[in-house]
Amino acid sequence: MKNLSILAMACGCQIWVLCTALGHLLALSSGLATPRISFPLGSPNRPLQDFQIEDISNAVTLLLSKDESTLFVGARDAVLSLDVSQPGVFTMKTKMEWKPTPRDLQMCYQKARSELDCQNLVRVLQHINTTHLYACGSYAYNPHDTYIVKDSLTMVKVPHNSNGEARGRCPFNPFQRSTAITIDGELFTGTTSDFWGKKAVISRHLSKDGRPDVNLDKDTSIKLLDEPTFVGALTDPADRKVYFFFSEVGKEYSFPDELRVSRVAQVCKGDIGGIRTLQKSWTSFAKAQLLCQPPKDLPFGLIQDIARLQPAEGASTQEMLFYGLFTSQWSPNKSAVCVFGIKKIKAVFNGIYKEFNKESHQWNPSGKNYNLGRCGLRNASDSVLTMARLSFLASDAVTPVGGAPVLVFPDQHYSRVAVLRTQAANGKDYTVLFLLSESGWLHKIVLLDGGHHIIEEIQVFRQPQPMANILLSTAKGVVFVGTSERVTKVSVTQCPLYTSCAQCVLARDPFCGWDHASGVCARVSTSLHFGQDVEHGNVSKECGNYDRTMPDTEKKYLSINARVRLDCSKPTNLATLIWKSPKWDTLPQDLFFQSREGSLVFFATYDTEGTYHCVSVERGFQETIANYIVSLSASPRSIAPQPVQTRTTSSDNIQSKTSSEQENSMNQEHANTMMDIDEVDENINLEEVLNPITPVPTPHLPYTQTDSTTPSKAPDTQTHRSSIIQSFNEPQMAKSYHSELIAVSFLLAVCVCVFVLAGLYGWRQRRTFKLGDQVKSEGESLSFEVSGVKPTTYQFDNVSNNAEHAGEISDVR
Repeated sequence: MKNLSILAMACGCQIWVLCTALGHLLALSSGLATPRISFPLGSPNRPLQDFQIEDISNAVTLLLSKDESTLFVGARDAVLSLDVSQPGVFTMKTKMEWKPTPRDLQMCYQKARSELDCQNLVRVLQHINTTHLYACGSYAYNPHDTYIVKDSLTMVKVPHNSNGEARGRCPFNPFQRSTAITIDGELFTGTTSDFWGKKAVISRHLSKDGRPDVNLDKDTSIKLLDEPTFVGALTDPADRKVYFFFSEVGKEYSFPDELRVSRVAQVCKGDIGGIRTLQKSWTSFAKAQLLCQPPKDLPFGLIQDIARLQPAEGASTQEMLFYGLFTSQWSPNKSAVCVFGIKKIKAVFNGIYKEFNKESHQWNPSGKNYNLGRCGLRNASDSVLTMARLSFLASDAVTPVGGAPVLVFPDQHYSRVAVLRTQAANGKDYTVLFLLSESGWLHKIVLLDGGHHIIEEIQVFRQPQPMANILLSTAKGVVFVGTSERVTKVSVTQCPLYTSCAQCVLARDPFCGWDHASGVCARVSTSLHFGQDVEHGNVSKECGNYDRTMPDTEKKYLSINARVRLDCSKPTNLATLIWKSPKWDTLPQDLFFQSREGSLVFFATYDTEGTYHCVSVERGFQETIANYIVSLSASPRSIAPQPVQTRTTSSDNIQSKTSSEQENSMNQEHANTMMDIDEVDENINLEEVLNPITPVPTPHLPYTQTDSTTPSKAPDTQTHRSSIIQSFNEPQMAKSYHSELIAVSFLLAVCVCVFVLAGLYGWRQRRTFKLGDQVKSEGESLSFEVSGVKPTTYQFDNVSNNAEHAGEISDVR
């Protein structure tokens, strides 16, 4: 039984491992998107411009001037203005210090706050008019705000706020997310208004034309917002509404745990509250669920960021789109992008609302349309405003365009999104997304008719950042990234990076095309003809028989049996490397080994010297990227023996013996060379070269083998135990995991069978032990051995049986 328990535990562990491997293989076989090119931080091929000052940190609040020539930055204890008007120029124009007073710092420390918490992190920076900015900072856990003159960055007191306190305009906690937007000089904010960050509010401040500031109703018996996390605020100029995007606890669902859902809330810009009911409170406040859910999967309930895409030139404002970035509450490393149309949002807010039942604390559809969520309810009756107080949750959810996410990433956690529209060479508009991951990579993605393509990934920081932000400048064609360390400027495209027509077309970048006249990859223009294919990257169609620049041929001279390493690296992550040589038709397959990075390794012999070509294959297009000539250097060892003329039979025997000894000597020398391979190059694993177990995912292409009757020219080549069979006549295809899945499934079935058999055996053993105990409790066993008679056991079940068999025992005796 002990052995069975050990076997069961081992098999259980094996099943767990196999299930994990099976899930990994299924994830690999699902075709996860891979960025075509990766640029690590500091890469010379994708230079970045950084702005960093020793005493400036947490530069995450970014604002562009109207002409996009100046970048205003809200940082810790300071506000900066940076000159970004010229490419390659990233300098500071003016700096304004804004530090808490020693008294404010002392009071903050007394509240058990850290030194970083007690700094002044500028969290709101908005244009208030043509000459001034509005700024609000955490200010030692006591929010303050101010006006700032744009040109000189000097502070001016905010009207009707002489003490500078700004509760409800930015959060106390400098690291708590909030949002703000200014429209015609009025400030709309979504934040918290208390020290502990629990009271969430959506407010209007700095109201004009004698209108009062407006806030959420404080007298309602139910929460209008339940632990929200605000991520953005956008406006619809057509009907003068402001939309707030956030996630919160969804109380309308009966869920055992706190289920968080994404929301969009609306208020009317001109709302001033009711006359008797909802005084100085929103009469137009309403909220609805944003549903970003893939088919047959759980919804992505946590919205992380929102970006607005204006309609195309000449299109109606009703075509405006909102791109939302979502993550999953149950799978933190999964992300999705959903697109919502303004028409759908308006339709939901113009529909039916749910009504809150105070007795059951449940949300139920009201079934009536009380014209809720609309502007101009100031003069409405008290009954209508009372209904607006209790029925502010729309019955329908806002579903995305197409009914599903446009992007789903099972292995990425993104935190920020920016979006723009650009026109390709063929006149078609493409949407390009910039997604910032928490690991510090900025991904540039183009949406295609049949999916998406990750053009490139650029690393903008290494260490995880507590706060980060991105801001897109369409006029300058750059993305600004603000982190706790620096501000970085990233160009949206780098067309000259692609030096050939093939690479320019394979990039599938809607910004770039191959200018046939000048022979360069440049920004597309409608006035010129460019070679470009964003959808398919067809090189032969767009480039034709263009003159390809062949790489220089490198010559390698080596002694006999020396290890040869021909280096070759992939130009892109999507490319496949194959090697071509005239030798493939005459040599055995196991003489060559291709490493994971693409290099070719073999041993120099009379048969392996010759020409070798490294070819990159991407989307069916082949291009030579490295050429080599391998030759044997002149040495006594490399001189081939002269043929000896046949004279007599004995001479033939002597010659055969001599040749055999010479061949054995060469084989021994070859073996010694292979044993020293680790001393020659530490990058080559001797065990992988001599005893290959797991094949390297490289193409296995057919080759022509020589006739078995023809003697090989290589000295005992069949004794060379090299690793991977590599052939080179077709491009590499995507690796199939069919065989691995079958093997894993078979092993899983075997383990399940072992579990069942072990269980049956254990059950039978327990049953046998129980029967034995029962027999011992009911009677006794007696054994007698008689000379010449086989020992017999007599079972007595009770007293009467004992008496009955007594005579039989006497007879035996």
